[in-house]
Amino acid sequence: MKNQGVTIREVAEYAKVSTATVSRVLNGDPRVIDFTREKVLNAIEKLDYKVNSVARSLKTNKTRTIGIMAPDLAGDYFMYIAESMDKELTNHGYSLVVCVSHDSPEEEAKRLRHLAERLVDGIVVIPATAKGKHFEFLKELNIPFVFVDRTVNDIEADSVLVDNEEGAFEATKALINDGYTRIGYVGGLQDISIFRERFQGYKRAMESSNLTVEDDFVRFLPPTLPFGYHAMEEMMHRPESPDAWFIANAFMHIGATNYVISEAGERAPRVVFAAFDEMPYSPLLVHCRYAVQQPIAEMGKTAARLILKRIDQVDAEESYQPQQLRLRTRLITHKPQA
Repeated sequence: MKNQGVTIREVAEYAKVSTATVSRVLNGDPRVIDFTREKVLNAIEKLDYKVNSVARSLKTNKTRTIGIMAPDLAGDYFMYIAESMDKELTNHGYSLVVCVSHDSPEEEAKRLRHLAERLVDGIVVIPATAKGKHFEFLKELNIPFVFVDRTVNDIEADSVLVDNEEGAFEATKALINDGYTRIGYVGGLQDISIFRERFQGYKRAMESSNLTVEDDFVRFLPPTLPFGYHAMEEMMHRPESPDAWFIANAFMHIGATNYVISEAGERAPRVVFAAFDEMPYSPLLVHCRYAVQQPIAEMGKTAARLILKRIDQVDAEESYQPQQLRLRTRLITHKPQA
């Protein structure tokens, strides 16, 4: 019976060689001696190693392409990262292959396989969820990969992040310094690292000023425009709700602003927001007093340089320890509404 799930590691164990040796054989490396090559090829045949699902293993020349995968391409944020990466990679003779996971780990796993079969030299991923097991096969294939924006569980890998906690802390503290003592929170689900870190920053700012985090006015929801709208609608229906809020991403910020402008009535002029992220349209969000600006261009450039470095190390058969690079944010102040 054919086994479609055989991995390079299993081939290596059967042939009693290292996974690196199997990879060299599949890549046609002339340094592998004939005896070892025959052992590996025999193991591949006996185990029915499925080359159609790991076409990368057959690669003999570089394609000079890098895969990039994002949860969606609807927002400016992910597109800005891809654009910055593309500029840096073009300078080094590389091009991008873009995939979308649609916030699904299953789709993400499928698209990763697709990128591997396209023979990309490396992959940069903005993960869809906190799940990380399905990235393991990339290590077996010696395909370097870098996470951007957020991390995942279950696997160690390079990552390019920002200081989410400090950014949220500074924005919430700015509201506190303006005299607000009750500040609500609207953020993403806590299994995503960026939203967990942003909530910790908000919470730390409140606690450092001896202010209470009121659970009735804290919401963790999918970080989309409709959920931002409905979160504000549900909480602001309560007459005792705060007038100041920290909002953890741009989509939720737009949704919350839409509710306040269209439905908050006489309370609307009093409402103020501090939020991730500062975008070109942020000044149009009239309730936004403070916005956390991420160094998006620098994130894309850093990720591109890191993946190129890892590709060179794989080619040279050098080992390396994954590293986490964390960039600083900047707090932008908008004029208070009239």
